[in-house]
Amino acid sequence: MSTAPRPSLFANHNFTLLFGGSTISAIGDQFTLVALPWLVLKLTGDPAALGLVLAAMALPRAAFMLIGGAVVDRMSPRRVLLGARAVNALLVSLLAVLVLAGAIGMGMVYALALGIGLSTAFAYPAGSAILPQLIPPQQLQPANALFMGMRQLSMIVGPAIAGLLISVGAHGGRGNGVTDASGLGLAFGIDAVSFLFSLGSLMLIRIHSDRHPKAPVGGVLANVASGIRNVWADLPLRAFILYAAVVSVFVGGPIQVGLPVLADTRLNLGAASLGILMTANGGGMLLGSALSGVATRLVRGRLGLMVLGIDSLAGLALATLALVHSTFAGAVLLACTGMLAGIAQIAIVSWIQRRVAPEMMGRTMSVLMFTFMGLGPLSAAIAGSLLKAISLPELFVGAGLMLTAIALGCMGNPALRSIGAAKPDITLAS
Repeated sequence: MSTAPRPSLFANHNFTLLFGGSTISAIGDQFTLVALPWLVLKLTGDPAALGLVLAAMALPRAAFMLIGGAVVDRMSPRRVLLGARAVNALLVSLLAVLVLAGAIGMGMVYALALGIGLSTAFAYPAGSAILPQLIPPQQLQPANALFMGMRQLSMIVGPAIAGLLISVGAHGGRGNGVTDASGLGLAFGIDAVSFLFSLGSLMLIRIHSDRHPKAPVGGVLANVASGIRNVWADLPLRAFILYAAVVSVFVGGPIQVGLPVLADTRLNLGAASLGILMTANGGGMLLGSALSGVATRLVRGRLGLMVLGIDSLAGLALATLALVHSTFAGAVLLACTGMLAGIAQIAIVSWIQRRVAPEMMGRTMSVLMFTFMGLGPLSAAIAGSLLKAISLPELFVGAGLMLTAIALGCMGNPALRSIGAAKPDITLAS
């Protein structure tokens, strides 16, 4: 049997272009993720206004995610991603100009946030669908691990640089009373410039669907329905999507709402504690993405059981947050859960990308993303309401133990157990 070494991913010119452009853009994104909340607080001093801005981005993203997936499958994912990122670049550039000119107001912030959310509804499924057209199936897992590692590193490095830039560039407002206007405008400007690198790399990439486009069949809404039917017809994939929806409800809300409350009420460093907890989780996910390939080989096709086992442990870790009273203990706990999540996420996404036909990839990935991004805000709203009636420890314990019970109970489900068992024959409907 031949044991020739596998070619490096970076020997693939198209992959190198995509990875390089996405890396620079991901770092630039962190500047806006830091600068936008800071801008809202400087304009209003009201955390509720910040929540509305975040909702203005999240709701159109969730609402149009399935349509975005259908559009990706009707066109080249490269062209859809190119268009979506061009729109983002324009919106962030406008934000930078308005802040530097002292002409920004909350009405414009809401409008730009809405536009950014809408464009990302098309960018996310396009970004997931383009990779399987660039590399062979056996390289998907290491490629996904590289992209996840890159995103986690950008989340560690980018916010620190952005915060320093905003602080150093603080020179007061220009007619509208916004402090730190120069630093904020520069942060948005850097993100806008980073998009140019991504756009340049996408212009140079060529993929199969560019040269051999598939003729659209039916309307966009009909394509959305077809994508949902194909996911539903694939029993293991359907089982995982439904299971992921449950996990999103029991983990997403308690984490998004519970961690800031934990840092504010029980930890000793306040906002810095929250930053440390999130950094620890991101670092754990970075390590998990590197270990995912090894873990997948060790379980020998029992990917479903591995995911369920990881989630049962994650539920216990979530319940253990009820006992945390120090930043260090919380960081260690979240680093461990992040590592397990990184292992599972890379393995599952790679399994889906190998399993699904290329012409259905955009719709399938949009259904998966909708499961998390659509239910996440709903779960957070429920968790926030529950905290008015129950304590924070009760929220963590209840959600964590429920997740563990569900994961253990699902280990007897044949469809979930069969995930990763064998490479299937793809017989999806068109």
